[in-house]
Amino acid sequence: MLIFAHRGASADAPENTLAAFELAIEQGVDGIELDVHLIEDELYVIHDRYLHRTTSGVGRVRNQTKASIQQLDAGGGQRVPSLWDALTCIKGACAVNIELKGLDNIIPLVKLLDQAVEKLSFDVSQFLISSFNHHLLFELNQLRPDLLIGGLTASCPLDYAAFADRLNAYSVHIDVDCVTPAFVADAHSRGKQVYVYTVDELEDLDELAAMGVNGVFSNRPKPALIRRAHYLQSAEPAPLAVEDYSPSAD
Repeated sequence: MLIFAHRGASADAPENTLAAFELAIEQGVDGIELDVHLIEDELYVIHDRYLHRTTSGVGRVRNQTKASIQQLDAGGGQRVPSLWDALTCIKGACAVNIELKGLDNIIPLVKLLDQAVEKLSFDVSQFLISSFNHHLLFELNQLRPDLLIGGLTASCPLDYAAFADRLNAYSVHIDVDCVTPAFVADAHSRGKQVYVYTVDELEDLDELAAMGVNGVFSNRPKPALIRRAHYLQSAEPAPLAVEDYSPSAD
C-alpha cells in the first residue's frame, strides 16, 4: 500500500507549502499529493478557490496575479509555491500526484513536466495527474498518453469504476466515505489502481488494507507509514478476493 502525503505532511506543517513537502520527504512517503491553479501563465500550489482559509489573503485565487499571490503568507511565513518551486523541492525523491483545480488549459502543465524530467531528476512515471474534471483528464490523455492519470470521484457510481475505462486512467481515487469492497474489486478487475482519500485514522487504514486498496492519501503520513511497516513485519491483511465482492453482490 502506497502512502501519499495529502498536500504534504499537512497535519504538521502548513498545507501545500514547501515546509509540508520537505517534512513528507523526511518521513519517507511514497508520494506527495498537491493541488494546482493557473495564475496568468504559471501554476501555483493551492487547494481552495478562495484564499482566506490557507493564506493571509482574501478573494478568489483566479483573480490573483503572480505578483499578488507571491506576497501572501500561507502559514508560518511560508509562501504559496509555484508548481516549479514544489517540484524543485521534491526533485524526484518520490512520486507526485498533481490534482488539477483551477485551470482550463493543460499546455502549461505539460511543458512544465517535460522541463522537470529534463532538469529535476524526475522520471515521467513519477507523475500522476488527477482531477474531478474528467474532461481535462480526457484531453490530457489524448495529448500525452504517456502521463498517468487518476480519475477522482466523491461517490460510488452505479457502474463502479467504469468511468476510469472511458478515461484510460491508471488509477481511481475515491473518498474514504464512499469506497466499498465491491468498488475496489471492480476497479481491480479493470486493471486500475485504487487510491483512497483522506485517510487519517488507523482503523480506516486497516480496513482499506483488508480491501486490497493500492494506496491512500493522508494528512498524517508518518503514523500510516509506521502502520504499514507493521503489516509487512507481521502479516498484512489479506486482500479480499474479487469473486467474494463482485459488483452484483454489493
